[in-house]
Amino acid sequence: MFDQLWPLAGTAFMGWPVLVWCGLFVLVGGLLAFDLKVLNRTDHAIGFAESLATTLLYVAVAAAFGGGVWGFAGAEAGMLYFTAFLVEKSLSLDNVFVISTIFAAFAVPAKHQHRVLFWGILGAVVMRGAMIVLGSAMIARFHWILFAFGAFLLLSGVKALLTPPRRPDAGPPRLLAALKRLLPVTAEFHGHAFFARTPGGRLAATPLLPALIVVEAADAIFAVDSIPAVLSITGDPFIVLSSNIFAILGLRALYSVLAVMVGRFVYLRHGLAAVLMFIGAKIFWGELVGPVPAAVSLAVTVALLGGAVAASLLRGRLPAFCK
Repeated sequence: MFDQLWPLAGTAFMGWPVLVWCGLFVLVGGLLAFDLKVLNRTDHAIGFAESLATTLLYVAVAAAFGGGVWGFAGAEAGMLYFTAFLVEKSLSLDNVFVISTIFAAFAVPAKHQHRVLFWGILGAVVMRGAMIVLGSAMIARFHWILFAFGAFLLLSGVKALLTPPRRPDAGPPRLLAALKRLLPVTAEFHGHAFFARTPGGRLAATPLLPALIVVEAADAIFAVDSIPAVLSITGDPFIVLSSNIFAILGLRALYSVLAVMVGRFVYLRHGLAAVLMFIGAKIFWGELVGPVPAAVSLAVTVALLGGAVAASLLRGRLPAFCK
């Protein structure tokens, strides 16, 4: 099968000019360098104000890029990009909450958390890029996979809607013990370094490395949901990859914002569940009845997520018997 998928994976990029792809990678590389060398050139705990400002910056860049897609490829492509971006950005919220438990389990100091998040997000970009290319190629070769995606998203949405929220299990200490059997890990942190020399001169990993490994593993698990979701919105690999990249690039900045606001959006998971079910149902509708216009997909996605946020904000103003 893979010998058939590989040529398709290579040709999946041919729908857009090479210069457009190069522009995307140059922009992403510039944002990563700006994040590491300018915003976080010194180790410091990121406060709410800085986190909010950086989050708005990344959202503005993502919106400007979407405007470029709209102008270059037309309104249909632009609306598909914004729909995929909103879905991926919303689904990444759960990832942020899990990351917070990982940092707590490994006792990662606040001033070093951005370093783990930076390299974790960089790894996520590479991993998701490979998954998107493979997924696009598989859909092109085996169209019936779309039905599997649709069923998976419908079931995921129903499960998320019916399952009560629970704090993720902070199990990294058990994983840390397993990692210590595979590689030496120092007992203390050594700044933001992932490796350090022990008193005996032996090279060992610091606790930041196991934390990074667990963060990458968590993202791989969440990608199982998010990648089928965006591939179900559009099979265009450029739109899927760019919307994914810009959604997760701001994940590090969004972390501190959500740490403050997590308790306010109590109905957001219901909105996300509804979005997953809508995307799953849209696949079956599109294949059996007719394609759903991109404008409808964008409007429904915005309405569901916006309604969940509005309901969460209004909840605190309602009488107790209405909650």
